[in-house]
Amino acid sequence: MLDERAKTLLKALVERYIADGQPVGSRTLSRASGLDLSPATIRNVMADLEELGLIASPHTSAGRIPTARGYRLFVDTMLTAQPLDLARATPAMEQPQLHPDQPQRVIANAAQLLSSLSSFVGVVTAPRKTSVFHHIEFLRLSERRVLVILVAPDGDVQNRVIFTAQDYTQSQLVEASNYLTAQYAGLTIEEVRERLKTEVDALRGEIAALMQAAVQAGSEAMADSQEQVVISGERNLLTVQDFSSDMGSLRKLFDLFEQKTQLMRLLDVSSRAEGVRIYIGGESMVVPFEELSVVSAPYEVNGQVVGTLGVIGPTRMAYDRMIQIVDITSRLVSNALSQK
Repeated sequence: MLDERAKTLLKALVERYIADGQPVGSRTLSRASGLDLSPATIRNVMADLEELGLIASPHTSAGRIPTARGYRLFVDTMLTAQPLDLARATPAMEQPQLHPDQPQRVIANAAQLLSSLSSFVGVVTAPRKTSVFHHIEFLRLSERRVLVILVAPDGDVQNRVIFTAQDYTQSQLVEASNYLTAQYAGLTIEEVRERLKTEVDALRGEIAALMQAAVQAGSEAMADSQEQVVISGERNLLTVQDFSSDMGSLRKLFDLFEQKTQLMRLLDVSSRAEGVRIYIGGESMVVPFEELSVVSAPYEVNGQVVGTLGVIGPTRMAYDRMIQIVDITSRLVSNALSQK
């Protein structure tokens, strides 16, 4: 546990480092903290903070910089970010061109908005679609090759080619389509999967086999459609002092944006949390690079969480401002997509 003096000095050090990007010395810290302490006392407190792993001394500099652990303590206990009301947001936040009837445009504009307001990278996962189907159709392509067509209630169509153990005539496929649509329409893929476990013995062999293949195809199609993340502003990182001098770090970052898998995993974790979350690099395996932090929040459609958005930037970021940007954008996207 830190005493109030140590907390005040750590808070002042983190804020000064975020603002200037330079290691903070005892003299600068004395002025920034507003405490009437001797340089020797400040140096002693800084030594204690360094021993606790909250600050570190880079190279031969006399100053100190925050560690991931120091940032975490600052964010969790010293940061005060006042929630902003949408009506009092800046004009850029008030008037983004978010169109509820064009969800992809909403997502793209939200990523650009996050990027332009933060000057870092904006990321948004596309809304997760429900795996409910309204209609199933099988179309014979060739011997043992069948096209499965799944139509959702909103008209969204997912197609998958499956390979069957036996050859089916088109009339058999039509019969199976009619039966399965009548029996299972309106259920989610997972609900159908569960029902099939108990009903498969009662179904005719070819219908059971086709339904199991359709469920597998539907699961794969839904998984593919959900692995979408929109990224905006990667080039902003080229001008960030913390990255621009290290081409190796930049290369790793751009690999992260290119592959997206790790990014999707991180944002998926964020979607299960309430409100704005902050992930600081180096403190866990969630964020893969020590120099990187992610501020994220889930967004909703009609009260249901369907995706995540956030800002990716250096650990030396103005967290209070990023929290406000992410929180406002999350609410804007939720409102836009929930309009009827």
